[in-house]
Amino acid sequence: METKTITVWILGLFQLILSSVLETSNSSFVESLESTQSYDYSKYHSMDEIYRWMQDVERGNPELVSSAVYGHTYEGRNITLLKLGLEDPEGREKKVIWVDCGIHAREWIAPAFCQWFVKEIVNSYKTNKKLEQMLQNLDVYVTPVINVDGYIFTWANDSTRLWRKSRSTPPAGSSCYGVDLNRNFNANWGMVGVSFDSCANNYGGKSPGSEPEAKAVMDFVGRMVNQTLCFLTIHSAGQLILMPYGHPEISAPNYDELVSVGEAAAVKMKKVHGMGYTVGTSPQILYPNTGSSRDWARLIGIPFSYTFELRDKGEFSHLLPEEQIQPACEEAYAGALSIITYVHEKTFNSSTLPNASVFRVAMMIWSTVMAVSLTTGVMM
Repeated sequence: METKTITVWILGLFQLILSSVLETSNSSFVESLESTQSYDYSKYHSMDEIYRWMQDVERGNPELVSSAVYGHTYEGRNITLLKLGLEDPEGREKKVIWVDCGIHAREWIAPAFCQWFVKEIVNSYKTNKKLEQMLQNLDVYVTPVINVDGYIFTWANDSTRLWRKSRSTPPAGSSCYGVDLNRNFNANWGMVGVSFDSCANNYGGKSPGSEPEAKAVMDFVGRMVNQTLCFLTIHSAGQLILMPYGHPEISAPNYDELVSVGEAAAVKMKKVHGMGYTVGTSPQILYPNTGSSRDWARLIGIPFSYTFELRDKGEFSHLLPEEQIQPACEEAYAGALSIITYVHEKTFNSSTLPNASVFRVAMMIWSTVMAVSLTTGVMM
């Protein structure tokens, strides 16, 4: 009788503990979900708020979202991404889509878009069968803010609001902080559209990848190059879809396809709010530049690489009012989804395409030949 009583007591205690654990877990999940849903995506958010939002999104959607710290800024802050992806029911190797925002500190609409992009996927994948299928085939890596130090600096006061660069300390003999991270990638670095004056807004740094933020992206994405299909980097302003290359004498081997895919995205974007986006290389529709992350991605063999320059065309520029966040993000999401869908369909639903690995090697060889020919002064 005594043994039975003890057994019943132990079972009762176990049920009480289990009930408490489940209640706490469910409460945490519900609070996380409510926090994500109540988050105001039509406002600009500080870095601390973005970090908390990332934690909430991950906690509320464990089957879809995970996070990773893949680098640290010059001042030692985490560079964190969210990975969106579902388990592939067939167990195949998944392909990768890269999306990053906030490489230029003052372009606040870019981090706002990355948050909007994640929200749209989280809220729609369960009812959108096509998106669900894509997430079973693809892992989408999203970095809301790469230039964390610079972004935090722009929140300090009005005098720092338009800061563009990172916050690395000045080189010897200078008093000017920071590097233009989008001139620091190992892609024809230092050749055109870049300054060696550390006080210039387009200062490219001491050498390719000298800045920890740029190096973090190159190291992380570089390890996944054979799986990565598309590289999207989000900026403002100008309403442009830029494609490789920023050097006026280099053309991507799949130039025509990049144009057609970009133009199809621009059509989708215009349908949302009537805003036109121009497609082309940087020398064609903006200005020549080298050392960009977009060019680097294409040079290492990622076939589809684009820079989105979001609203507007000059009225507000980098000071885009909050009332334009939602429409700007809605049209940008339509464009990004258009490109991602095309890349997915080409990879998974086409039997007429050449072997992907052979295609990628051919693209890398062509890019390397073009880069070497420029360096040596011999053009083909």
